[in-house]
Amino acid sequence: MERQTHTTPEGVSLGVRYYRPDAQVCSPQAVVLIAPAMGVQQGYYEAFARWLAEQGFLAVSFDYRGMGESRPPGLRSLRGFEADLFDWARDFDAVIDAIVEATPDLPLYVVGHSLGAQLPGLLRNRDRIAGLVSVAAGSGYWRDNAPPLRRMILYFWYVLVPVATRLFGYFPGKRLRKVGDLPRGVMLQWRRWCLHPRYHVGAEGTPVREAFEQARFPVVALSITDDELMTERGTRVLIDCYANAPRRIERIAPQDVQARRIGHFGFFRDQFEPTLWRRVKHLVESFTPYTKETA
Repeated sequence: MERQTHTTPEGVSLGVRYYRPDAQVCSPQAVVLIAPAMGVQQGYYEAFARWLAEQGFLAVSFDYRGMGESRPPGLRSLRGFEADLFDWARDFDAVIDAIVEATPDLPLYVVGHSLGAQLPGLLRNRDRIAGLVSVAAGSGYWRDNAPPLRRMILYFWYVLVPVATRLFGYFPGKRLRKVGDLPRGVMLQWRRWCLHPRYHVGAEGTPVREAFEQARFPVVALSITDDELMTERGTRVLIDCYANAPRRIERIAPQDVQARRIGHFGFFRDQFEPTLWRRVKHLVESFTPYTKETA
């Protein structure tokens, strides 16, 4: 694994990790970019990324600005740190820029966990993506949340988030044991998305809706039956934002993979290497590399 720093056009430094296949065994056949969930650092995906490299892929992970290895040195608190979800989409784009510059001839696939599958329609580089595997992702609209979450989510959005962000200047998720520490702009924009029935496409209006409609890469959404946050309906709402892309949902139950539980975060545990991870590999290999000529 190699750590690198990439800089966005506006000068923000991003921590990026590259997991390369053994050069004595093979050259990479494609790039798989792992896009993290809200509040999840890229280290969470390290075992999965290393396994992808063993399968012959160049696996790449990154942290959004303000998070993990993309947090400015010496920054002890996110109070006053300016970032929103559009900024995080620009971080995503900057990483793709660097990948394309370094490996212009390799197809690029995205494995997006939760938020990581919600952002690709916003990207300037959407035409560089040859396929998206969405893992445990969907609309965050509160009525589409799983029942255990829905019972408390209005308190979260209408009381806890406004009060905590105003008091601390960021969302102190670690202290509250909710999501993780997040920049104020990210949290308040996400709140606005989650209170709209059409999520980001509805909350942000025509420009975002049209951006998603321009995406043509295939989307396969892996929806987990015991996901404590996301429902199948929420997943459908999200992938239908990619209105002109070939898309489908595949439901996965724990019993399908001889497991007691998968949940929202379990997919990337190494116990699922022989089952769920191999499923992702087969999906990526089934995608036809996307080009403008094949659109």
